[in-house]
Amino acid sequence: MWPSFLSLVSLYGGYLRRCFTAAGLTQQAIDIDAETTLSFWGPKPSKSNAKPSLLLLHGFGPMAIWQWRPQVQFLADDFDVYVPDLVFFGGSMTKSAERTEVFQAISIGKLLEKIGVKKYSVMGTSYGGFVAYHMARIWPERIEKVVIASSGVNMRRKDNDAMLKRANVENIDEFLLPMTAEQLRTLMKLAVFKGVGRRMPDFFLNDFIHKLYMEKRKEKIELLKSLTLGREDTIDLSPLFQEVLIIWGDHDQLFPLEMAKELKEILGEKTRLEVMKETSHVPHIESPAEFNRVVKRFLCGI
Repeated sequence: MWPSFLSLVSLYGGYLRRCFTAAGLTQQAIDIDAETTLSFWGPKPSKSNAKPSLLLLHGFGPMAIWQWRPQVQFLADDFDVYVPDLVFFGGSMTKSAERTEVFQAISIGKLLEKIGVKKYSVMGTSYGGFVAYHMARIWPERIEKVVIASSGVNMRRKDNDAMLKRANVENIDEFLLPMTAEQLRTLMKLAVFKGVGRRMPDFFLNDFIHKLYMEKRKEKIELLKSLTLGREDTIDLSPLFQEVLIIWGDHDQLFPLEMAKELKEILGEKTRLEVMKETSHVPHIESPAEFNRVVKRFLCGI
C-alpha cells in the first residue's frame, strides 16, 4: 500500500478539506449523548444561524467530504451548511447496538438540536435520502424543505433483489462495500453513467478501497442488514408535510427511474420530480452545476 505522501487518495482528501475550509466550514465533533459522537463540518459556532440552515446527508460510501464538495462550494454563500458523517462513517461512532437508518435520523436530529439549529432544510442522497425521509417524518415542525436525490425510499424486497442481480452479487455488502478493484469497478459502472472506473488502474482503486471503504467495515455491514426500508414486499410510507424535491438520474441503475415516479406519487402533492439527463446514481457529482441550480431554485422558492 502506498504511503500517505504518495497516495493520490490522501492528497485529494487534503484538497477536499481545504475546499470545505475555504467555504467557511470547520470540522467539529460533538457527543450527542453518552453513547454517540458525531463528526461534522459546519459554520463556526460564532457565525452560524446567520442564514437559512441546510443539512446535507451523504450516501453509503466514503465519508461526507467526498460526496458533497460541489454543493458545499456552491451553496455556502446562501446557507449555513451542515455536513455530518453518519454513524460509522468518518469520525462518527456509537457504543449503541442500534443500526437502523431511523437511529441515524434520530442521531442527526440530536446533533442539530445540540448545536442550536432549530429550523433547517435537509438534502439526502441514496442512503442519506432514507435518513432524510425519516427526519422529515419525525420532525415536520423543524424541517422546512426536503430534497431526496437518487434514493429508493420506496424500495421493496424485489427492488433489492433486482439491484443485486444487476451487480451480479449475492450480498449487498459485496457491492456497496467493495474489497477488490474489480468490485469497485462494478459499483462505479452502475453508479456513474460514463463508467469512469474502467479507466482507472488497480493500484489507485485498491488505495481508494483501503483508505475509504475498509474502516468500520463490520459496523457498516450491520447498517445494511438493519435497514427498515426495503425489507418487505409492500411499501409502507407516509406522505410528507413539507415541500419535497426528488432529483434522479435518467440512467440510474441502482434505483431505476420508475421508482422516482412512484415515490413522487407516494410523498404527496407538494412533491416535484426533476430528472437529470445522462446521469446515473450520483447526479450531484456527475452534473453538479445543473444539480446545484435545481436545488437552489427549489430551496429559495424561485
